[in-house]
Amino acid sequence: MKVLVTGGTSGLGLAMASALAASGASVALTGRSGERAESAAAGLPGAIGIEMDVRDESSVTRAADEAWSRLGGVDMLVNNAGIGMRTVNPRFMTQPQGFWEVAPEGFRAVIETNLTGYFLVAREITPRMLASGGGRIVNISMNHSTMRRAGFVPYGPSRAGGEALSLIMAADLRGTGVTVNLLLPGGATVTGMLPQDVTPEGHRFLSPEVMGPPIVWLASDDAADVHDERIVATEFGQWLRDRESRQ
Repeated sequence: MKVLVTGGTSGLGLAMASALAASGASVALTGRSGERAESAAAGLPGAIGIEMDVRDESSVTRAADEAWSRLGGVDMLVNNAGIGMRTVNPRFMTQPQGFWEVAPEGFRAVIETNLTGYFLVAREITPRMLASGGGRIVNISMNHSTMRRAGFVPYGPSRAGGEALSLIMAADLRGTGVTVNLLLPGGATVTGMLPQDVTPEGHRFLSPEVMGPPIVWLASDDAADVHDERIVATEFGQWLRDRESRQ
């Protein structure tokens, strides 16, 4: 399995890239800094790091070309690159801002990364997958409560848009051999997106490694026909048992 993980230098992306590499997949992970991407990849067996700014079409095309060439194709795209509320309000958990207090440039930056970025990378990779006979796309999302929470503009709307995008992608690609699924942690995780004034101690934050088992399974032969599912990592074991009982 040849996998491209966007935003793979830290947090959920690095945890998923690590789990996939450990399972034997060939992994290309991306970051805005090519040097940081290469450094992160150096710590994983057989992985490569590639510079990609998901907001920029030319950067996405160059990175996709490089990943396709160096991996010999891409079987799975994990759309993960994103920025959080911390970029527009460093104390968003303890001092939330009303939407009218959010700077337009901050709003645009989050939407362009978390939503437009998913679109641009999937738009670049999907035709290649179709031409090669199939593939898998996994779009990373968050809890629905995050999309409705006071003080969560623009992060909430960016993730809600990502879910809608994923559902439409799945509808557009049904029956083509390219599958689309959503994967989310199931709660707040210990990543660089935590606000500056909140520490993990005393909170029930999840470890990013919670994403490992479901992403490895989604890359497996057992998941070849799984399409248009929304999988919550903290509930993955039960979801899988329920699925197996229906078969």
